[in-house]
Amino acid sequence: MRFLPLFWLTGCTGKPAGPAPAAGDPALIALLEPIRQQHKLPALAAAVVTRRGLETQAVTGYRRRDRDVPATTNDLWHLGSNTKAMTAVLAGKLVERGRLSWQTTPAEVFPELAAAFRPDYKSVTLRQLLTHRAGLKANLDWGRLARAGSVTEQRLAAVREALAAPPEYPPGTRALYSNLGYVIAGAMLERVTGAPWEDLMRREVFEPLGMSRAGFGGVGTPGALDQPWGHHAGGRPARHNGSAADNPPVLGPAGTVHSTLADWARFVTDFLRGLRGEPGLLQPATYRALVEVEPGDEASGLSYGAGWVVTQREWAGGLALNHCGCNTLFFANVWLAPERDFAVLVVANQGLDAFEATDAAVAALVRVRAAAAP
Repeated sequence: MRFLPLFWLTGCTGKPAGPAPAAGDPALIALLEPIRQQHKLPALAAAVVTRRGLETQAVTGYRRRDRDVPATTNDLWHLGSNTKAMTAVLAGKLVERGRLSWQTTPAEVFPELAAAFRPDYKSVTLRQLLTHRAGLKANLDWGRLARAGSVTEQRLAAVREALAAPPEYPPGTRALYSNLGYVIAGAMLERVTGAPWEDLMRREVFEPLGMSRAGFGGVGTPGALDQPWGHHAGGRPARHNGSAADNPPVLGPAGTVHSTLADWARFVTDFLRGLRGEPGLLQPATYRALVEVEPGDEASGLSYGAGWVVTQREWAGGLALNHCGCNTLFFANVWLAPERDFAVLVVANQGLDAFEATDAAVAALVRVRAAAAP
């Protein structure tokens, strides 16, 4: 099940406290708890989803490693770069409405800035930004950008700075994972609609799908243990919790969404339906466009659609979609098997070193699913 972890950030000590409380499906709890114990995570949660919706979910462990407060199936989890698939769906809605096209360029959307863009970037398209083929570096100094102006102004500053710098490689020639590309795409969506990306996401994605508890930034009331607390790699609890315990909001389109497992399942269910040609948030052709990849990308190490790593797996019956997200304090891992009509979602309240545990949980759930298949 291994793949390249995404949303590269930094990551740290401690041991899980006591016997783990658990909630949800007992069979899923029995599968998750040994994995959580083996990898010494504070909490681990998972869900199985089909095109009919959330099939089962469970959580085991604690909201904070050093406190005897159990995590619950109603808790919020930071999804990190799994936000990218949502930004791509938002872009798809605007393409369907004719507000822009997959071939729209930043130069067309920001004509007042275009004269300062490097010639290499003049023909970069929205689709290339969403598929990591724009030649952009992975990140800017987001902390510096976050010091001045509104979040929308900060994203515009990212457009100005990034497209005036030399590309990492000739745009359109290969894929290179870039949070920056998604921030520029988000700025394009903001410009053509006149609304902040966060407002667009609520109105166009969360509300239509019934994702009533999805939001942005870190989770929990500052200082209170009313949601899972983030932990650095190695298990050290973060100093703070709450909305500010995250990367700067300027990074929103690349990775600041948080959600319950049930709400995330609503998004994944819609995507499974759409890929099977059923009614969804988008038209069937748009879902298919979001998982198209350029020939040869897999050989170069990153076969990426728009918001998804696109690959093939025997257990998936062919097409398999994957993504991970990490804001250094939480980890989220999802795999979709559209041909077999199921997806597996796994989350943990610990940083990059939680990948191994989430990967093991995905593999175990896939084995169970395969054994139960007719």
